[in-house]
Amino acid sequence: MLKSNKKIQKAWTFYDWANSVYPLVISSAIFPVFYEGYVDEKVIFFGFEFINTALITILSSCYFLLLVLILPVLSGIADSTGNKKAFMQFFCYLGSFCCVLLSFFDKNHLEISMLLFVMAGIGFWSSLVFYNAFLPEIAEKKDHDSLSARGFSMGYIGSVILLVICLFLIFNAQESERSFYTRLCFALTGLWWFCFSQITFKSLPSGKKIRIKDKSTYQKGILELNKVRLYIMKTKRLKKFIYSFFVYSMAVQTIMLVAVYFGTKEVNWGEGANAKMGLIIGVLLIQLIAIPGAILLSKISKFKGNLFALKLVVFIWILLCLSALLVYEPIHFYLISGFVGLVMGGIQSLSRSTYSKYIPSGTKDTSSFFSFYDISEKLGIVIGMFSYGFIEQVTGSMRNSIVALVVFFIVGLLLLFQVPKEEISIENYG
Repeated sequence: MLKSNKKIQKAWTFYDWANSVYPLVISSAIFPVFYEGYVDEKVIFFGFEFINTALITILSSCYFLLLVLILPVLSGIADSTGNKKAFMQFFCYLGSFCCVLLSFFDKNHLEISMLLFVMAGIGFWSSLVFYNAFLPEIAEKKDHDSLSARGFSMGYIGSVILLVICLFLIFNAQESERSFYTRLCFALTGLWWFCFSQITFKSLPSGKKIRIKDKSTYQKGILELNKVRLYIMKTKRLKKFIYSFFVYSMAVQTIMLVAVYFGTKEVNWGEGANAKMGLIIGVLLIQLIAIPGAILLSKISKFKGNLFALKLVVFIWILLCLSALLVYEPIHFYLISGFVGLVMGGIQSLSRSTYSKYIPSGTKDTSSFFSFYDISEKLGIVIGMFSYGFIEQVTGSMRNSIVALVVFFIVGLLLLFQVPKEEISIENYG
């Protein structure tokens, strides 16, 4: 009955509307510009000196590594109790609350301020594991591509609306008041995320009460996780796809997290507010074009298959990374932003729906299955972000880091060619 309930499906997509303001406002648009302008180029963090942008990338890779360690066990608990929603709510509230607290960001207390940045990120990325895990439970496999694309499209629309509101507040304020309104935007992001998520939580099914103090809860969680791991190792298609996703995610997620920092440092914007406005225009281009991009790729996958569509989009990413080496002027940044938008939403949406199709039909262990998907993504981000930040720290230029991203995409594409179109191994799961 869940798979035919349009109300639940619509409520599920609304979480994209709710939480996508975090990656746009905090990860991509307003916070990076604020951070770059507010914090000194060289900062002291726990007694060590860092380039400000390198600190962001290295801290991000550290908290993603932490997620890799804790999320598999939590997802196993969620499956054993049948209560994905409780974990999704907890991390949603953690992330949204920390976004509100980011409005008090203080460079003189950088360690505490960056802790809030880290906790907001943990809340966002962790809630996605349990959110994604609902997809195979609420829709038939034939509808996964379109529903996944609809969710991402909702996210892009909602996040653009809030970004436009934030820009109106910031650029209509007096110069002396802009810092206040910029910080207010961080609070608005958290409130938007919290409030609209209630639409999702009202409709998604709940499970059993989770007994945190009961040791058997953790034992059951680990057993569920191990059962899923053994199944994945026996199924060639799932295993090969995860390997490929792991590698190309190193590049995709790194680009999403550092694009604005790259634009800030490597593009000749001129003086004054040109840089800020130019970066915001680039981000808006990405978000707006990502909507038809996600829908277009779902259409291509319908006619040519998911693997063909993914191979095509990864190849385009390789061309875009090579083109980024030639980006020096604002017009170059706008052009490449448009093409990035076309493939960004598509690769995220199609990767999620492709994996959901490969999960065995009828299983209730969707959180555990998606935890492996999430581990691949997070480990990819750890390696991608650390590589990017390390190369910048050593060479002094973010442009040199692009070479690593090109390598990740090429290897990911080669691995995609190893994924069989049909499962040729064990199909029984239980």
